[in-house]
Amino acid sequence: MPTPAKIERVAELKEKLESCSIALTAGYAGIPVNAMTDLRRRMRDAGVEFVVVKNTLVNRAAAEAEVPQLQEIVDGPTAIAFGYADPVDTAKAVNDYIRATRSPLEIRGAILGAGPTLARAEVERLASLPARPQMLANLLGQIQSPIQRLLGVLNGPLQNLDGLLQARIRQLEAEAAE
Repeated sequence: MPTPAKIERVAELKEKLESCSIALTAGYAGIPVNAMTDLRRRMRDAGVEFVVVKNTLVNRAAAEAEVPQLQEIVDGPTAIAFGYADPVDTAKAVNDYIRATRSPLEIRGAILGAGPTLARAEVERLASLPARPQMLANLLGQIQSPIQRLLGVLNGPLQNLDGLLQARIRQLEAEAAE
Protein backbone atom coordinates (compact mmCIF):
# COMPACT_ATOMS: atom_id res chain seq x y z
CA MET A 1 0.00 0.00 0.00
CA PRO A 2 1.56 3.32 -1.06
CA THR A 3 2.14 5.92 1.61
CA PRO A 4 0.30 9.26 1.46
CA ALA A 5 3.63 11.02 0.77
CA LYS A 6 4.23 8.83 -2.31
CA ILE A 7 0.66 9.35 -3.53
CA GLU A 8 1.15 13.11 -3.17
CA ARG A 9 4.52 12.96 -4.97
CA VAL A 10 2.98 11.02 -7.89
CA ALA A 11 0.20 13.62 -8.10
CA GLU A 12 2.79 16.44 -8.19
CA LEU A 13 4.79 14.70 -10.92
CA LYS A 14 1.62 14.03 -12.92
CA GLU A 15 0.67 17.71 -12.72
CA LYS A 16 4.16 18.76 -13.85
CA LEU A 17 4.09 16.30 -16.75
CA GLU A 18 0.70 17.58 -17.89
CA SER A 19 1.68 21.26 -17.73
CA CYS A 20 5.26 21.21 -19.04
CA SER A 21 6.28 21.82 -22.64
CA ILE A 22 9.34 19.55 -22.31
CA ALA A 23 10.43 16.93 -19.80
CA LEU A 24 14.13 16.15 -20.17
CA THR A 25 15.54 13.17 -18.29
CA ALA A 26 19.14 12.93 -17.17
CA GLY A 27 21.30 10.56 -15.19
CA TYR A 28 22.93 12.29 -12.26
CA ALA A 29 25.18 9.51 -10.93
CA GLY A 30 28.59 10.78 -9.84
CA ILE A 31 27.59 14.39 -9.26
CA PRO A 32 28.74 15.78 -5.89
CA VAL A 33 26.19 17.51 -3.64
CA ASN A 34 27.73 20.96 -4.19
CA ALA A 35 27.55 20.52 -7.97
CA MET A 36 23.92 19.38 -7.70
CA THR A 37 23.09 22.50 -5.67
CA ASP A 38 24.80 24.67 -8.30
CA LEU A 39 22.93 22.81 -11.06
CA ARG A 40 19.56 23.39 -9.40
CA ARG A 41 20.35 27.09 -8.90
CA ARG A 42 21.36 27.56 -12.53
CA MET A 43 18.31 25.70 -13.77
CA ARG A 44 16.03 27.81 -11.56
CA ASP A 45 17.68 30.97 -12.96
CA ALA A 46 16.95 29.68 -16.47
CA GLY A 47 13.30 29.00 -15.62
CA VAL A 48 13.74 25.23 -15.51
CA GLU A 49 12.57 23.04 -12.66
CA PHE A 50 15.13 20.30 -11.97
CA VAL A 51 13.82 17.45 -9.82
CA VAL A 52 15.39 14.18 -8.69
CA VAL A 53 12.78 11.41 -8.84
CA LYS A 54 12.32 7.76 -8.00
CA ASN A 55 11.78 5.72 -11.14
CA THR A 56 8.75 3.88 -9.79
CA LEU A 57 7.04 7.14 -8.89
CA VAL A 58 7.79 8.81 -12.22
CA ASN A 59 6.63 5.73 -14.11
CA ARG A 60 3.37 5.74 -12.21
CA ALA A 61 2.94 9.49 -12.78
CA ALA A 62 3.72 9.06 -16.50
CA ALA A 63 1.05 6.39 -16.80
CA GLU A 64 -1.49 8.59 -15.03
CA ALA A 65 -0.57 11.63 -17.16
CA GLU A 66 -0.93 9.48 -20.29
CA VAL A 67 2.68 9.92 -21.40
CA PRO A 68 3.93 6.32 -21.13
CA GLN A 69 6.74 7.09 -23.59
CA LEU A 70 8.56 8.81 -20.71
CA GLN A 71 9.23 5.35 -19.25
CA GLU A 72 11.53 4.64 -22.22
CA ILE A 73 14.03 7.28 -21.06
CA VAL A 74 13.90 6.65 -17.31
CA ASP A 75 16.63 4.27 -16.16
CA GLY A 76 18.92 4.28 -13.15
CA PRO A 77 19.33 7.39 -10.98
CA THR A 78 17.10 9.87 -12.77
CA ALA A 79 16.45 13.59 -12.62
CA ILE A 80 13.92 15.41 -14.75
CA ALA A 81 14.21 18.98 -16.03
CA PHE A 82 10.73 20.41 -16.55
CA GLY A 83 10.48 23.34 -18.93
CA TYR A 84 7.25 25.30 -19.08
CA ALA A 85 8.10 27.88 -21.75
CA ASP A 86 10.20 27.33 -24.86
CA PRO A 87 11.53 23.73 -25.04
CA VAL A 88 14.71 24.98 -26.75
CA ASP A 89 15.57 27.11 -23.71
CA THR A 90 15.31 24.09 -21.39
CA ALA A 91 17.48 21.91 -23.64
CA LYS A 92 20.00 24.77 -23.96
CA ALA A 93 20.15 25.33 -20.19
CA VAL A 94 20.92 21.68 -19.43
CA ASN A 95 23.32 21.24 -22.35
CA ASP A 96 25.16 24.49 -21.56
CA TYR A 97 25.54 23.47 -17.92
CA ILE A 98 27.06 20.12 -18.94
CA ARG A 99 29.50 21.77 -21.35
CA ALA A 100 30.47 24.65 -19.05
CA THR A 101 31.09 22.56 -15.95
CA ARG A 102 32.15 19.30 -17.62
CA SER A 103 29.55 17.68 -15.42
CA PRO A 104 28.97 13.93 -15.46
CA LEU A 105 25.26 14.72 -15.86
CA GLU A 106 24.07 12.57 -18.77
CA ILE A 107 21.09 13.53 -20.91
CA ARG A 108 19.03 10.44 -21.62
CA GLY A 109 16.25 11.93 -23.69
CA ALA A 110 13.18 14.13 -23.59
CA ILE A 111 9.53 14.29 -24.49
CA LEU A 112 7.83 17.31 -26.00
CA GLY A 113 4.26 17.34 -24.73
CA ALA A 114 2.62 14.04 -25.61
CA GLY A 115 4.88 13.45 -28.61
CA PRO A 116 7.43 10.69 -29.11
CA THR A 117 10.64 10.54 -27.13
CA LEU A 118 13.70 12.41 -28.31
CA ALA A 119 17.04 10.65 -28.08
CA ARG A 120 20.10 12.30 -26.58
CA ALA A 121 21.41 13.41 -29.99
CA GLU A 122 18.06 14.98 -30.84
CA VAL A 123 18.02 16.88 -27.55
CA GLU A 124 21.53 18.18 -28.27
CA ARG A 125 20.40 19.29 -31.74
CA LEU A 126 17.41 20.99 -30.15
CA ALA A 127 19.80 22.80 -27.80
CA SER A 128 21.89 24.00 -30.76
CA LEU A 129 18.94 25.80 -32.37
CA PRO A 130 19.04 29.59 -32.23
CA ALA A 131 16.71 31.38 -29.83
CA ARG A 132 13.09 31.87 -30.90
CA PRO A 133 13.44 35.62 -31.67
CA GLN A 134 16.48 34.88 -33.87
CA MET A 135 14.59 32.13 -35.71
CA LEU A 136 11.64 34.46 -36.30
CA ALA A 137 13.97 37.18 -37.58
CA ASN A 138 15.59 34.70 -39.98
CA LEU A 139 12.18 33.55 -41.21
CA LEU A 140 11.05 37.13 -41.74
CA GLY A 141 14.23 37.86 -43.69
CA GLN A 142 13.64 34.81 -45.88
CA ILE A 143 10.09 35.94 -46.57
CA GLN A 144 11.08 39.56 -47.35
CA SER A 145 14.08 38.75 -49.56
CA PRO A 146 12.18 37.73 -52.74
CA ILE A 147 9.83 40.72 -52.39
CA GLN A 148 12.76 43.13 -52.09
CA ARG A 149 14.44 41.61 -55.15
CA LEU A 150 11.22 41.91 -57.17
CA LEU A 151 10.90 45.54 -56.07
CA GLY A 152 14.48 46.18 -57.25
CA VAL A 153 13.76 44.62 -60.64
CA LEU A 154 10.58 46.65 -61.06
CA ASN A 155 12.30 49.90 -60.01
CA GLY A 156 15.27 49.35 -62.35
CA PRO A 157 13.69 50.70 -65.57
CA LEU A 158 12.26 53.71 -63.72
CA GLN A 159 15.66 54.52 -62.24
CA ASN A 160 17.26 54.18 -65.69
CA LEU A 161 14.63 56.52 -67.17
CA ASP A 162 15.20 59.01 -64.36
CA GLY A 163 18.96 58.90 -64.98
CA LEU A 164 18.44 59.43 -68.69
CA LEU A 165 16.13 62.42 -68.13
CA GLN A 166 18.55 63.99 -65.63
CA ALA A 167 21.40 63.62 -68.12
CA ARG A 168 19.33 65.27 -70.87
CA ILE A 169 18.42 68.15 -68.52
CA ARG A 170 22.10 68.72 -67.75
CA GLN A 171 22.92 68.59 -71.45
CA LEU A 172 20.22 71.18 -72.32
CA GLU A 173 21.35 73.43 -69.47
CA ALA A 174 24.93 73.23 -70.71
CA GLU A 175 23.84 74.15 -74.26
CA ALA A 176 21.73 77.08 -72.97
CA ALA A 177 24.66 78.41 -70.95
CA GLU A 178 26.91 78.49 -74.05
